[in-house]
Amino acid sequence: MDYKYLDTILFPSDLKQLPIDALPDVCAELRDFIIQELSHNPGHLGSSLGTVELTVALHYVFDTPNDLLTWDVGHQAYAHKILTGRKERFHTNRQFKGLAPFPTPAESEYDAFIAGHASNSISAALGMEIGHQINKQEDLSNRRVVAIIGDGAMTGGLAFEGLNNTSMTPNNLLIVLNDNNMAIDPIKGGFTQYLVDITTSKRYNKWRWGLYKFAKKLRLINDNKKKRILHLTNNIKAVLSKQENNIFQGLNIRYFGPADGHNVKDLVRIFKEIKDYQGPKVLHIITKKGKGYEPAENDQTTWHAPGEFSIETGTRKTNSDKQQEPLWQDVFGEQLLTLAKNNANIVGVTPAMPSGCSMNIMQRELPERVFDVGIAEGHAVTFSAGMAKAGLKPYCNIYSSFLQRAYDNIIHDVALPKLPVVFCIDRAGIVGNDGATHHGLLDLAYLRPIPNMVIAAPMTADDLREMMTIALGYDGPIAIRYPRGRTCESPYQVTTQVELGKGIRLCSGTKVAVLSIGAIGNTVAQAINVATKTIQDEKSNTFAHYDMRWLKPLDESILVEIAEQFDTIVTVEDGVICGGLGSAVLEWINDHGYTKRIIRLGVNDQFVEHGSTKELYDLLKLDTKGICESLLQALEQ
Repeated sequence: MDYKYLDTILFPSDLKQLPIDALPDVCAELRDFIIQELSHNPGHLGSSLGTVELTVALHYVFDTPNDLLTWDVGHQAYAHKILTGRKERFHTNRQFKGLAPFPTPAESEYDAFIAGHASNSISAALGMEIGHQINKQEDLSNRRVVAIIGDGAMTGGLAFEGLNNTSMTPNNLLIVLNDNNMAIDPIKGGFTQYLVDITTSKRYNKWRWGLYKFAKKLRLINDNKKKRILHLTNNIKAVLSKQENNIFQGLNIRYFGPADGHNVKDLVRIFKEIKDYQGPKVLHIITKKGKGYEPAENDQTTWHAPGEFSIETGTRKTNSDKQQEPLWQDVFGEQLLTLAKNNANIVGVTPAMPSGCSMNIMQRELPERVFDVGIAEGHAVTFSAGMAKAGLKPYCNIYSSFLQRAYDNIIHDVALPKLPVVFCIDRAGIVGNDGATHHGLLDLAYLRPIPNMVIAAPMTADDLREMMTIALGYDGPIAIRYPRGRTCESPYQVTTQVELGKGIRLCSGTKVAVLSIGAIGNTVAQAINVATKTIQDEKSNTFAHYDMRWLKPLDESILVEIAEQFDTIVTVEDGVICGGLGSAVLEWINDHGYTKRIIRLGVNDQFVEHGSTKELYDLLKLDTKGICESLLQALEQ
């Protein structure tokens, strides 16, 4: 499709050549381009449609990449990518070896900071602003730093820590608050309502700035006394408007807005007016997630990342095969509701992911017992700890890579007092196209050293159901991790129920013991089948396969069995090798005086790029073919 303006824009310098009256048309073309591309190459649609005008205005006014734009939650930044030299490659977005799913400095100089997780923009932008002040390099003397925070990121505690530091550190940071009242699901909480209630007079802001410049010209004020004047004018405004100061003004951060985030010409005017104001400042804009595409506006949760869809009909393209196995997240959601109906002490906690983790299944029937705390993982964990202390049984569901942000809360607030919080860790292992910031490869390794922590990983949907039931009766912290995507039936006839701390031998063998944990055990079973056929030794059962089920405590009876019977042991896990199942088995074998050859399969010391799960498991040699080759090599050595 040809575009009158967009086809002429390779970089922001081209955008700046256009008259301001052309910008609404640029926005319309940009929005159409995003819709066209994402209809067949899925990505985060709604958030980026909502920031088209903001992105155009920022690049029109600011001197990027000399001026630094720090995006918070990279869902918002597709228009930014398209305007900064990546339009022709945008069809590769989130694809293997293509454009990264979120802003990353490794990809473009226009990406000031990585933006895969939420709420980090203010802290990072302030750090860069202060760094430039201290360096005092001539080429950086006029550099402006902008933090663009939104899509629910203001519910995160890190954002408020950044605001607090911004208020007490001399800086000229500009914070753009993109207020769309949404993350993936509607944002809940007092701060959201607080933003709804904020109103500020543009005339007042102009008057206060004029007063400040006049007083400074007469030498009645300097930068050291500026905070006093801000306090005074804030109080004057509060009296005149009969409203209390807003939180930003209370922190001595100048507040502008709220402004219409879909009026590009007005945004250009505002940015030109305030970009050189001294001191920290916030521009509050109101946007609509999914703006410009009616289906996305009407169902913002579904169209956050809708997959492939028909532009004309607004119909999402889904697999209609009713014989498909259920999603792991739905197994969790349905089992949680089943348990909760029979136990009034069960509560659900999630940081802004009720639909993403399927806790909305319980939320629909028992809304008073489900708590969406916003993008606040640390709070979610400690909040769960408090409820556990009060006698409730919290099932706290957090994606694996997001739980990393609450590590101290897990240790200090849950594990140390041994509180019965159940961590249901979704998106463990390789998650696919969202890439390095979202892969759940570290959870086994970072949870295993924590005292009092029990760690489980189901191979099948039935295992997950049983582990969640076991967790209900366990008086201490327990973590259950499972992957993204669909479950699959076990390739073995398993009748043994899950028991705490007990694994299971899935098939017997004579030469190599293969130990797996979690859903990757299904791939291991396929690899063993292929390897057995390859060596034409089906009757001898060369490979014994064990599903360990629990990383902590390890089933020592299984370890004794394999140590006594096998010289070669292969461990397989869909996480980092360092610190996970392989390390645990290696340590136990060594500590108990055995000498065995142990081959550990998993992810080496690396961050894994984006791509489909199939492509990435192939790359890591953790697919059927790769594991089969490793098993055959183990047999030959």
